[in-house]
Amino acid sequence: MWSLLLLHPFWNLVLSCILLISAFPGADASDISIAVSNMTLTATKFTPEVLLTAPRRSPAIPNAKGTKALFTVTTYSFETHRKTSQIRLLDIESGQSTLLVDDLSASEPTWIGDDEFLYLKSGEKGNTTVLVDKIARPGSQAYEVTTIKARISNIKIKELTNGTVAFVCSASATPDGQLSNPATAKKPYSSAKVYTSLFVRHWDEWLGEDKNSLWYTALEKKNGRFTLTGNGLVNALAGSKLESPVPPFGGTGDFDISPTGLVFVAKDPELNPALYTKTDLYYVPLKTFTEEQPPSPQIVETPGLEGYTNSPVFSHCGRKVAFTRMRSKQYESDKPRLVLLPDIGDLSKTEEFFASDDGEGAWDYRPETILWSADDKSLYVTAEKNGRVHLWEVPSNPADAKDTPSVIKTADGSVNDIRLLAEAESSSKLLVSSTSLVDNSCYSIVNPSANSTDIVSSNSKQGKTFGLSRSSIGDITFKGAGDYDVHALVVRPSNFDEKKKYPLCFLIHGGPQGAWQDGWSNRWNPAVFAEQGYVVVSPNPTGSTGYGMALQNGIKGQWGGRPYEDLVKAFEHIEENMPYVDTDRAVALGASYGGYMINWIQGHPLGRKFKALVCHDGVFSTLNQWSTEELFFPIHDFEGTIYDNRAGYEKWDPAQHVNEWAIPQLIIHSELDYRLPITEGLAPFNVLQSKGIPSKLVMFPDENHWVLKPENSLVWHEQVLAWINKYSGVEKETQEVKEIAIVEDKRQKTM
Repeated sequence: MWSLLLLHPFWNLVLSCILLISAFPGADASDISIAVSNMTLTATKFTPEVLLTAPRRSPAIPNAKGTKALFTVTTYSFETHRKTSQIRLLDIESGQSTLLVDDLSASEPTWIGDDEFLYLKSGEKGNTTVLVDKIARPGSQAYEVTTIKARISNIKIKELTNGTVAFVCSASATPDGQLSNPATAKKPYSSAKVYTSLFVRHWDEWLGEDKNSLWYTALEKKNGRFTLTGNGLVNALAGSKLESPVPPFGGTGDFDISPTGLVFVAKDPELNPALYTKTDLYYVPLKTFTEEQPPSPQIVETPGLEGYTNSPVFSHCGRKVAFTRMRSKQYESDKPRLVLLPDIGDLSKTEEFFASDDGEGAWDYRPETILWSADDKSLYVTAEKNGRVHLWEVPSNPADAKDTPSVIKTADGSVNDIRLLAEAESSSKLLVSSTSLVDNSCYSIVNPSANSTDIVSSNSKQGKTFGLSRSSIGDITFKGAGDYDVHALVVRPSNFDEKKKYPLCFLIHGGPQGAWQDGWSNRWNPAVFAEQGYVVVSPNPTGSTGYGMALQNGIKGQWGGRPYEDLVKAFEHIEENMPYVDTDRAVALGASYGGYMINWIQGHPLGRKFKALVCHDGVFSTLNQWSTEELFFPIHDFEGTIYDNRAGYEKWDPAQHVNEWAIPQLIIHSELDYRLPITEGLAPFNVLQSKGIPSKLVMFPDENHWVLKPENSLVWHEQVLAWINKYSGVEKETQEVKEIAIVEDKRQKTM
């Protein structure tokens, strides 16, 4: 909750006031209410400013006893135009927190005992300092363990049998395997980049010679303080041609450590990463984590599974590893299979959970995060189902996993992190971090055996501090284009009156193998649109994840086919079954594949149903898909290369239908979007302008496929809301309400 920001209640209230004022520049007292009795800050209207200035919490990490938890919280102020960052300590029993570190350069707090924690502090010239502090008197007892002359991140530690502590992190490595520090590296005189093979760029950067690598060392405690036992960090991947964590989003989920060594995920160096998704699991045996020459990484064999590998996790005994792996090596959204390596001593024998004779797997959902139970008898996994990420329990022996798992009860919304509440073998409870459509961070204790959950701390008091509540959230289900159901999430305004009619805000998700979830988003938050005065409907049509692989895989070769027809069915269902929705004032918005669909419906009958459209980083022409970086994506979705199956690309090309374009459209695109280059935004804008169709282009030169910087995000929201409000009539309604309020205010003053 916002009341977790400071130690003393009075100063907590003062900061809360300042925070809210910064979120509402020029707002008067009628926009703000503060409940002094429980120090809760409440926004009466959830606006982009409230969204972007709300404190953002990391998942909570419990100590070994399960009594305390570490987390970070960051905020941004539009008054000072600055970000703040804190490391805080959560008391599990009371749900209250205290400040440990208040420093923007501090990150990644990690327990190194029940009352001590380790964290990183970035410094000048690209250096990183490793610090240890005590929770009893934070700050006064902090000391430096070491300073590394490079940027390191993604730290993991593990106590070893000899009493030392293994320390593993990621950092960039030069071609000769040394630590890379761009801040001190010699700068070239020319900016030219020369390539003779794929990849040339990825996500938002042109690729260079430096690669991600994993580095290890060990810490020992002497005279009450931790120090390095060896000669510094050792590159575990030196000379192997392997890269881990896997760019651009790899992190601590790409590796794990135990007293027996290190396991990690890396791309197959023999396959071109632009054309193939294949990542393998490797093992580096280590006994002391001080070995100056690490053994060569050994590959873990998974016959029949050749795609992405993710989430390797050692069992507590250190001999077993659970992980996920996909089957296809050219399908980034293939179903992850849960896999067990029963003995780290034999890397040739792995077992797949829920294997089936047809190779499809008996469990139709997609396991992601994995956690071993305290006694190693069960695995807790997260997997998406029907617009929510759930927690499931699976026997840790594949032979015992005869029945598909059932959902464990958790707090409303979607799970994003799971931890053992305590490390004792008898412990059976979990500390779960989750979010929902009304709450951006919730910590709860889950008891799988009792199928119960108890909330410890909610960042927004289950949405109350945002002026939101679960009563605004709903679902609809309707028949799709074929013999299958399609699900959609619905978000209504907080002041919803079923006797009134509200314009429709129709959101189309990206991916396309993705889904709208009952989870928080700082970029596409349905509540922001709903609080403008819309009923927001977010369909999950063909191609969506979490509804079984048949629905997801149905989009292959069908980009403008089945998904489009499902969206038509969604609109028809709204017209016929939701009388409080004014479909005559509908607007539609989408990003990435959702942006493609906006451009597609512009040239098709569904487009005529909307007053205005918004396309964020969308596809203008499918014939340009080979200007992307991960070419395995169009190869899979369009059933071949553009030179082998050009007709498959042409069939679903929005540019083929520009003669039908007629609806006012806002286009947003960013220069650093190398997934869908800026020309995909310029081209449709040029068409709209040339045809005299009301249109606007908003371009961000310093953003990628996502708009992440707070100031840019605020502009994004302002532009998007102004555009849809203008054409839906919400802008006029808002102005009329303001005028009535002014008249009433004057009347009251003259009485």
